[in-house]
Amino acid sequence: MTSLITCLSSGKGTGAHALKVIEGMDWEKVFIVAPEEMKAEMPNIPKGEIIFISLQKTLSEISEFIKTSLQGKISDFEVALNLISGSGKEHMAVLKALMEMGMGFRLVALTKEGVKVL
Repeated sequence: MTSLITCLSSGKGTGAHALKVIEGMDWEKVFIVAPEEMKAEMPNIPKGEIIFISLQKTLSEISEFIKTSLQGKISDFEVALNLISGSGKEHMAVLKALMEMGMGFRLVALTKEGVKVL
């Protein structure tokens, strides 16, 4: 079973998309990367862990924090990745962290037919 990493922000409609991706498959684990400002708004996600990041930090600092937060928590060499929600800075930090960890990824998104690998 695959773990999912997704970004989640307050962007109009993108948060709902990310939540439907989380609910759309049986994931081993779910890791949500979200800005600290969203702490009060975050729903409870079964098998989920939220990695709150400070967008005031540099891209390298955010990436290192994400990498440290994921270290030893993913049992596979590949994860499912959804980047519909979030900012470019968040996306770059996640990609940098995954590459530095030597992780492969498959992009997943919600489609009319459900959650699909792109």
